Amino acid sequence: MAKKVIYPYIDTPAVLVDLERLEGNLQTMQKAADDAGIKFRPHTKVHESLEIAKMQLKTGASGIEVGPLAQAEVMADGGVRDILVAHPFYGESKIEILTRLLARANLKLSFVVDMVEQAEAISKVAQMQGRRVPVLIKLETGIDRYGVPPGQPAVDLANKIRALSGVEVAGIYAHEVGAKPTEEGLLACALEIGTKVCDTARMLKKEGFKINHVSVGASPTHYATCRLIKEGKLPEVTELHPGNRAIGDLRYMAGGGNTFEEIALTVLVGVMSTSHTTHVVVDAGWKTFGAEIMFQYRDKPDYFWKNLPSYGQVKGRSDLRLAKLAAETGWVYYLENAKKDLKIGDRLEIYPNSANLVVNLHDKMYGVRNGEIERIIPVTGRGKGS
Repeated sequence: MAKKVIYPYIDTPAVLVDLERLEGNLQTMQKAADDAGIKFRPHTKVHESLEIAKMQLKTGASGIEVGPLAQAEVMADGGVRDILVAHPFYGESKIEILTRLLARANLKLSFVVDMVEQAEAISKVAQMQGRRVPVLIKLETGIDRYGVPPGQPAVDLANKIRALSGVEVAGIYAHEVGAKPTEEGLLACALEIGTKVCDTARMLKKEGFKINHVSVGASPTHYATCRLIKEGKLPEVTELHPGNRAIGDLRYMAGGGNTFEEIALTVLVGVMSTSHTTHVVVDAGWKTFGAEIMFQYRDKPDYFWKNLPSYGQVKGRSDLRLAKLAAETGWVYYLENAKKDLKIGDRLEIYPNSANLVVNLHDKMYGVRNGEIERIIPVTGRGKGS
């Protein structure tokens, strides 16, 4: 009897989003924030989709967050009215986008900065538009990327920005990093960083700043932070901004950012060759999956198989391993004692290591439910600053 071809009406490779899992993730994350009495502003970096952003807003989000400035313009074009831009920006092309955004009187915007030069650029445009724009001081919390240290360095930067017209220091922004993927580790990280953030917020208030936006958030620590806020341990925090947990992937799962059952995204691939007995070749490679091999976990005993890493997990087939990629093809190997039953034309779903990479490489995703395609989800932010 011939195998049933899954999703026969779409070509491969294709990105699938399990709508039941997605909706469940959005509802569970929102409920945790609601129960803690805290605003929830999801970061849209993982899905880059106006449609999913609107789902999040409908579920109860207070607004959304984007990384690059250009993605704010895409979301605003689609009707989103409250956007935080999480990545600092500078340069003429960015100022042109900022000018267009600030010209929209009904659009609520806030911006993250870690240098006075960034705030000066925003100040010039805001003055030309007759607006006063809130900026948030980005705190460095261990990722060693951008941000100023908590405490006095943040206060010093805020005082420099205070002299500028058209902008106001409205709050601070931080991201929890470095947590051990255990309940105790996530709680400890959320408490340590959250405490530094709250201490900094109190210092700014003593300096006379009207701090009304204190934002923390990360997918691994989301539920831990909600618990701490509910217990009254982080009283200054006003908002949470996790991102990846809405979709989930294997990389975040390893860091405690989601469970396997919460991963909503798979890649549909087709078997294009079975000419070898050791493996089959599928029609997706780096251009579909990216090249994330989760190298930080290389010391784990199952990381390598015959000196090869893994690029994803085949849905329902623990006896298969996506262990090599070329630009447009992938090697799916039969593991020991595997049932060598794959035929040319068969299709597989693969959970990717990085949903961020996969989404950013595609123009659209297919929203599926119970094995049927329900809708097409455009990746509206693709190519917009990323």
